[in-house]
Amino acid sequence: MSLPLEGLSAIVTGAGRGLGRAEALELARLGAAVVVNDYGQPGRDGSGAASAAPAEEVAAEIRAAGGRAVAHLGDVSDFETARALVDLAVSEFGKLDILVNNAGILRDRMVFSMTEDEWDSVVRVHLKGHFNTTHFAAVHWRTRSKAGESGVYGRIVNTSSEAFLAGSAGQPNYAAAKGGIVGLTTSSALALARYGVTANAICPRARTRMTEDVFAGFGEPAEGDLDPLSPEHVAPLVGYLASPAAAGVNGQLLVVHGGMVAVVDRPKVSAKFDTAKEAFTYEELDGLLTPHYASRPAGETFAASEVLGLKKG
Repeated sequence: MSLPLEGLSAIVTGAGRGLGRAEALELARLGAAVVVNDYGQPGRDGSGAASAAPAEEVAAEIRAAGGRAVAHLGDVSDFETARALVDLAVSEFGKLDILVNNAGILRDRMVFSMTEDEWDSVVRVHLKGHFNTTHFAAVHWRTRSKAGESGVYGRIVNTSSEAFLAGSAGQPNYAAAKGGIVGLTTSSALALARYGVTANAICPRARTRMTEDVFAGFGEPAEGDLDPLSPEHVAPLVGYLASPAAAGVNGQLLVVHGGMVAVVDRPKVSAKFDTAKEAFTYEELDGLLTPHYASRPAGETFAASEVLGLKKG
């Protein structure tokens, strides 16, 4: 029996540790050849001996299990680095089929305390990083399609966050970048569907090195139990979205953690007002909108904070 991703090649960014590592291992388990990208460089172990870069360690782990993998060290927020990453997948495996954008950083601070660099760095790594790799992957798929290749296969899985959905007060940079990623995803889904490509976004909740402070108050699992915030709860959904079985899933947003997957519906218009004249005046809007909002729950915003209460069962 063939594996669902057999014969396909994938890129996973930020895959040296945490969520990206779990995703790369899952894609390899399902049969994909994987380019493991991470910014982390080689270092020194406790004895002072040279140690491999995290991406190289994950690639070696995949190969040791009988899979195919190569490492790529570089920052995907750099345009030319992203080009080289896609080129590496094509040169090593003949083509690119799956792109999983996971790389990210945190620089949490309230909006009134945030520095320009804290804003720019998070938006650059998350949002620009997603764009960079998506751009070069899209060029690859479109070029193959335009050349007359039939059955071009493309899957993009982007990483958004509940911080965007719920409006995380202490993460204005992160929430904005993750919201932008959803916009990039839905735009890409519409633009690339004609070439045999799907694009979807996930909002994972996982305890990783990047989020250890965020989830410090969630408690540790009992001995022998799988942590509800383990990245292993997220990786199977990425494997599914990367597979042929998910051909009918495009432009979607899904929340995943702790043995649960929730499909997030698109925004809906809750009220509509028409002017009684040719154009609205301040007074007319005051007469319509002020009582409308006065009748709604206090403190309610566009943010969907209820997603934070989702759990299995």
